[in-house]
Amino acid sequence: MIVEDQESVVAMLMDPAAYGETGPVEAIETHISRIFLVGQRAYKIKRAVKLPYVDFSTPVLRLAACEKEVELNSKTAPGLYLGVRRVTREADGKLAFDGSGELVDATIEMVRFDQPKLLDRMAVGGELTPALMTTVARMIVRYHRGAPEVHKGSGSSNLAGVLAINEAGFATSHVFDEAEINAFTGIFSTALARHRELLDRREAAGKIRRCHRDLHLRNICLFDGEPRLFDCIEFNDQIASIDVLYDLAFLLMDLWHRGFPELANLVMNRYLDEADDEDGFILLPYFMAVRAAVRAHVTATQIEEGSADSGGLIAEARSYFELARTLLQARPARLIAIGGLSGSGKTAVAEALAAHVGAPPGARIVESDRIRKAMHGVPAETKLPDRAYRREVSDRVYREMAWRADLILSEGGSVVADAVFDRPADRDRIEKVANGRDVAFAGFWLEADPLVLWRRVSERSGGPSDATVDILSRQLQRKATPSTWRKVDTDRKLADVAAELASVSDAAAPAQGTALKTAS
Repeated sequence: MIVEDQESVVAMLMDPAAYGETGPVEAIETHISRIFLVGQRAYKIKRAVKLPYVDFSTPVLRLAACEKEVELNSKTAPGLYLGVRRVTREADGKLAFDGSGELVDATIEMVRFDQPKLLDRMAVGGELTPALMTTVARMIVRYHRGAPEVHKGSGSSNLAGVLAINEAGFATSHVFDEAEINAFTGIFSTALARHRELLDRREAAGKIRRCHRDLHLRNICLFDGEPRLFDCIEFNDQIASIDVLYDLAFLLMDLWHRGFPELANLVMNRYLDEADDEDGFILLPYFMAVRAAVRAHVTATQIEEGSADSGGLIAEARSYFELARTLLQARPARLIAIGGLSGSGKTAVAEALAAHVGAPPGARIVESDRIRKAMHGVPAETKLPDRAYRREVSDRVYREMAWRADLILSEGGSVVADAVFDRPADRDRIEKVANGRDVAFAGFWLEADPLVLWRRVSERSGGPSDATVDILSRQLQRKATPSTWRKVDTDRKLADVAAELASVSDAAAPAQGTALKTAS
């Protein structure tokens, strides 16, 4: 079926009478699909294209792709996908839904949801909250756990295939000149060689799965009050079989590119908290860079297809290209420890700071409260009994924190450690991790007036901390005042506190390969 023939299908789908409606019909176009919104329904067709990575050139191929899309997406967005409607040409030459005539196209029928409930629209409106993005991160973990493992080649060859598609995509565009494309692909190849061993280990461990593959904000919506993944890559199992963290990296890159580094860092940390996938943390900047490169070449390809907004698309393609180069820049590993009594704001400060430490998506937060909950096999928000806070349990928690920090630092990542750290032995242990890896260390002790601490603890709800005013009272009686960590007053705006910590740690951080203690 040639493209001109598909235009007759488009004309049909733009007619509200085809659906038994009176209109209007709203059309949305992507580089491989067209969506028609009418009444309480949405209808989606595949564009009649044949590209290096997808073939929708015949009605039979488009029908098969529609059927597979409904099958796959119904698992992650139950109730959203209603089925596939065949478009046929009847004996009188007219087009119809599910007629007895010749198949000319296929369309997916979906429940129409409010476009403002797409997470990319919510991002523009400033409606993405930490609570929502935490729910999204946990949903993605569940999805990845249930995705089937794929063992068809090594982890490094899997990424090499993506790089090859990127290189071919850039070759079809005139947005970037040959010299910069060659330099660009060379940087990616060098980084791939550096990560080859880890990528191959992850494949052997079952980390390559049949994933969503197109996991960005525009493909997540709020449906029935819950975030849902939809519009996964259905047309090519090979390119959808990827490392689970490469799948996650599209969302992280999208958030970062849109100017939400703190949310990108939060999603990463909440995902790793649930997935227990620390060894892959160091790969995330590379995975994000590959994702940015994909967006650069796809956007550049749209320009070659004759888009009316070529100027805007060129700027967008360039922005992704530059982001990819930034993401590939080496950053020295660092360890920042944040201590203080309950209510001093440790977790809030750690989360505000972490996005600005190390390579995007920022530092891994190693948090005592979340580790303690994980040790007891309960969600972070579940309150633990008093026995979970016995000295021997806390010793295990701090040892686990040090072990995780050491693992991440050993691979070149950065860490923000968040705990009370009121015992000298615990502070010494975390400092020794940095010294042992010969990386920069900064220790901060957060302080506030006792009345402010009492108010914060008594008013706190939700979150991983189980601290009460009684626990705070006992902490105050111990009068812990570290002499070697910089004291920071937190009885002020969070942004100001985080900015001070970032400024001090940046100014004090030495060249890579030396360690530092920040004195008060």
